[in-house]
Amino acid sequence: MRQCPGRYVHGEGIPVGGTEARDGKGAAGNAGDAGTARATGGAGDADGPGGAPAPGGTADGAKVPAALTTPRGRRPVVAALMLGMALAAIDGTIVSTAVPQIVGDLGGFTVFSWLFSGYLLAVTVTLPVYGKLSDTFGRKPVLIAGIILFLVGSLLCAAAWNMGALIAFRVIQGLGGGALQGTVQTIAADLYPLKERPRIQAKLSTVWATSAVAGPVVGGLLAGYADWRWIFLINLPVGAIALWLVVRHLHEPARPRPKTRPRIDWAGALAVFATGTLLLTALVQGGVAWPWLSAPSLGLFAASGALAALTVVIERRAAEPIIPGWVWRRRTIASVNLALGAMGLLMVAPTVFLPTYAQSVLGLGPIAAGFVLSVMTLSWPVSAALSDRVYNRIGFRLTAIIGMSAALLILLAFPLLPYPGEPWQPALIMLLLGAALGLFQLPLIVGVQSTVGWAERGTTTASVLFCRQVGQSIGAAVFGAVANSVLAARLLDAPAPGLPDDLDAVARALEDPGALSAAATDHLRRAVDAAVDYVYIGAAGAAALALLALVVLAPRRFPVITEAALTETDGKQDAPA
Repeated sequence: MRQCPGRYVHGEGIPVGGTEARDGKGAAGNAGDAGTARATGGAGDADGPGGAPAPGGTADGAKVPAALTTPRGRRPVVAALMLGMALAAIDGTIVSTAVPQIVGDLGGFTVFSWLFSGYLLAVTVTLPVYGKLSDTFGRKPVLIAGIILFLVGSLLCAAAWNMGALIAFRVIQGLGGGALQGTVQTIAADLYPLKERPRIQAKLSTVWATSAVAGPVVGGLLAGYADWRWIFLINLPVGAIALWLVVRHLHEPARPRPKTRPRIDWAGALAVFATGTLLLTALVQGGVAWPWLSAPSLGLFAASGALAALTVVIERRAAEPIIPGWVWRRRTIASVNLALGAMGLLMVAPTVFLPTYAQSVLGLGPIAAGFVLSVMTLSWPVSAALSDRVYNRIGFRLTAIIGMSAALLILLAFPLLPYPGEPWQPALIMLLLGAALGLFQLPLIVGVQSTVGWAERGTTTASVLFCRQVGQSIGAAVFGAVANSVLAARLLDAPAPGLPDDLDAVARALEDPGALSAAATDHLRRAVDAAVDYVYIGAAGAAALALLALVVLAPRRFPVITEAALTETDGKQDAPA
């Protein structure tokens, strides 16, 4: 019997611990996922009308090997992935501390928030597009194009002559960042078999966490001692090394020429891009640039809803849609998408509101406040790296449920902290939260990637990251409104007139306590404390939503594709008629 062309050379899908797949059938334990892996090597989820391409194959049935390189060549490829992840991760935070210098040089104070919003929009709305392109044309060309686009955007940002140009070039950066985020995660799954994926995912998590913490520090140093333009120029040597490593060492197996020319769903890509742009603009700018119930907000939400309906129509008719229907028809993928979207929602509480709490309530400086948050990045990768010892025994779903249940209790503990409290108390909360979320996120990502083959993994990974990004945008809007409403209510009986009533203005006022009376300062700090407490209660509600998605929708056992199933299937296909 010849080697199966769709076989994972590094052992993809080998049953681990005997829990997720006990035989070649990929038992799901749930009729909603069709219970077994298909004779075509499918993931075990029921396909919709028209049939999704079989894992390990293309839309026209051509088989595609999943292994991208030999074990000897994995090390430089992993280095390239980590550098690419660092580029995408650090760029979201490195600009924040240089805003005063940028605004002082270029002007445009009223629109500078689009330096972040424009980048976020571009990354989020392009994730599904790049996922589909990587499944159609391969990971390597998409990753190379993403790195080049990111570096071009960085060079243009360094040469920007006004704020409008810088915002436009940040969008170009984001277009490359979308390719980096999705494709790096997909290649990591292609490179390693199921039992080894926690190691590479833990490395990527460490890079992301380190970059998130180091970004503001590096940005502040460059802006203070050099020039803000170096924030973008330092991307060039890092990106060049990553690009060279990818070109030199990432080897995708030869792909059979398809019987029909692949068709790109440009109409669907444009519709997804337009829908995501309008929706995220409404979420990011609502309550900031205009009131939530104003004409701009209502108009953007209405337009995004209409475009979403149009996108569904276009994707139903497309031969190879950007967002295939099976992403939401398969219970495993749909439940993971919803659960990680809820995780993106709850992550807004520590990443956005905790630094304000640490500075305004605890009276810490920016560096110390950053440390309170950064301890979460210490426990998260460690927990993620050790999670395989748990899910190998009890399964992906139950491991994630345990992790999010712990996160729910930890989030509910935050409002119980004393006022004003000691810095070690919220730091301990964040340390425990990082451990809980590492036990939640990684098993779901590894698990859902293991239920699909090469030709569906890019789309599946992109859908997961897309939902997480959208969850973060929704969380920033919802929790920002919650915090400001609590502040406004608490300041109705303020001891001094004219006090600010939104979180940003309150934080700025507390930076200069000499301008306020002792009573007014204490009142503002208590108001911030109450506002952040309510945000954490809302984050606990998001954790409950993630648990609900897993308990109600996710199958008891993820239908993992096994090596035995693929080999057995290939043998049947080769048998004489």
